[in-house]
Amino acid sequence: MNNSVTQLFNIKYPIIQAGMIWNSGWRLASAVSNAGGLGLLGAGSMYPDVLREHIQKCKKATDKPFGVNVPMLYPNIEEIIAIIIEEKVPIVFTSAGNPKTYTAHLKQHGITVVHVVSSVKFALKAQEAGVDAIVAEGFEAGGHNGREETTTFTLIPMVKEQIKVPLIAAGGIADGRGMLAAMVLGADAVQVGSRFVASEESSAHIAFKKVVVAAKEGDTTLTLKELAPVRLIKNKFYEDLATLYQSNPTVSELKNLLGRARAKHGMFEGDLVEGELEIGQISGLIDDILPAAAIIDQMMEQFEAVKARISQ
Repeated sequence: MNNSVTQLFNIKYPIIQAGMIWNSGWRLASAVSNAGGLGLLGAGSMYPDVLREHIQKCKKATDKPFGVNVPMLYPNIEEIIAIIIEEKVPIVFTSAGNPKTYTAHLKQHGITVVHVVSSVKFALKAQEAGVDAIVAEGFEAGGHNGREETTTFTLIPMVKEQIKVPLIAAGGIADGRGMLAAMVLGADAVQVGSRFVASEESSAHIAFKKVVVAAKEGDTTLTLKELAPVRLIKNKFYEDLATLYQSNPTVSELKNLLGRARAKHGMFEGDLVEGELEIGQISGLIDDILPAAAIIDQMMEQFEAVKARISQ
């Protein structure tokens, strides 16, 4: 398939693996890139020296393009950007911050820059900042999310009408049917997160992967809007959070309950009780753990089959 996104990234398929914290290490990113998609390293859960190690290992594991997702709300951001430039990473996805901060600087070093947004307003700001493409992410997505609760399939056509750069749809897409639907609505590609959490190469703990596979409709919810909105699987930590919300808590009280490293404990270390378990609504459609290449093959086969059926 050849379109504006596959040309921009020099990839075979318009499928981007989301750079998720505690899930997206070099094994997953290189596997996705080798299979024809675009793999992303999740810098949000990596200290600078760890990120450098993952970049170098990814280079050895694939000769295809790959990138790094950089949430700008995390510390050490300047050091992370410097490492990305030093290691000559070809593609950077920025999120959770102002795209003007680093877009021009990265592009001066020949890096393709993409920014993740959750609204038309921020899509326009990203385009003004000079990004090469935009990811529009609906609130179905796992992890950090938009406050507006705009669904992906509402957001995509609204953003498409307002921007000129390539558009990537994210949130609630895990198979070829969702991919085709997103592209009919105006997306040039899709970014897939939750489906790749349940992959063999994901760095998530196997216990978390099994919870994702077991998840059903209604097992996740968006919460913590006062801090940074995040979609979580309902477990004991979530229930404690829901109980706290009944008392109209302050931001400080929410931060105290959240504590530190709760996402690491949940997704990376497998604490299914007290951990923060970030996943998208589409987890209710995921029922197995597969190699990343098999996931991409299945998506493309279904995409082509559904497209052919509709055209008939």
